[in-house]
Amino acid sequence: MRIGPYKLASPFLLAPMAGITDVPFRRLCRRFGAGMTSSEMTTADIGLWHTAKSRRRLDLDLDPDAEPRVVQIAGSEPEKMALAARLCIDRGAQIIDINMGCPARKVCNRLAGSALLKDEKRVADILRAVVAAAAAVPVTLKMRTGWDPQHRNGIEIARIAECSGIEALAVHGRTRACKYRGNAEYRTIAQIKETVSIPVIANGDIRTPEKSLEVFRLSSADALMIGRGAQGRPWIFRELDHMMKTGETIPPLAKSEVRDIMLDHLSDLYQFYGDTTGVRVARKHLTWYCADLKNSDEFRSRVVRVDSASEQIRLTREFFSQQAGDLSMAA
Repeated sequence: MRIGPYKLASPFLLAPMAGITDVPFRRLCRRFGAGMTSSEMTTADIGLWHTAKSRRRLDLDLDPDAEPRVVQIAGSEPEKMALAARLCIDRGAQIIDINMGCPARKVCNRLAGSALLKDEKRVADILRAVVAAAAAVPVTLKMRTGWDPQHRNGIEIARIAECSGIEALAVHGRTRACKYRGNAEYRTIAQIKETVSIPVIANGDIRTPEKSLEVFRLSSADALMIGRGAQGRPWIFRELDHMMKTGETIPPLAKSEVRDIMLDHLSDLYQFYGDTTGVRVARKHLTWYCADLKNSDEFRSRVVRVDSASEQIRLTREFFSQQAGDLSMAA
């Protein structure tokens, strides 16, 4: 699959997730074969870019090995979105992704994210403005199937996007109102794929290699975007790639491998954020890792309560050293 001049090495992509897909996590997912990663969602209000959080999200020099370098922006005003796109390109962005998929209330209350799907004219105005501002840099769109089950206008949004110059669509198979409830609508994604000639990326509920093959079959998508399925399992990209190429599941990781992945991730978080913030950010990742580790309830309860990097590292090493043998991961 190609986006503009960029040929992606794998059809399994990491979804941009605010508060999750920071530089350390993106780097880890690429290590396991993610074909593309993106920055966390960044506001198009450049007046807020002075915060430490925004600076980390927008400093592409912090992630020099990522290519293509993708920055996702969110907003509701065409002029502000266009300006934000130009400034991101000046900072080194190679692809601009527009967020019209986020269902979070604080985003939708500002008429951004998936709330924009209610207003097709505004959608068109934003997309055209950003594409014009980006010039030769590809612009992509992350969207949903509509804004509620009675108003599934994803096909029309896709047509607008293609006519506006968008070069690829990532479609989460739910409406804004559905948030993350219920089953993803892969057949709706297939209808969108039939409507447009640009690449379509399916997103939603892809957590296993077997499910990835099913989603490819049902959606006819060009690629899959993995979000929550990668939380605590960054190696899912290797599993998906192996299933696609061989039709078989790859043997599960040994606990010693998981230990080393976790320790590397923790060290990267501390280096990226500093110990104090790194410890706080690490807590959610440790919780997700523990979801797939047998007999980890006590470890999880303790490791998310400590306040120092050294204690998180010590407890992690201690947990794995207490496991009998080199047992495989929980199913």
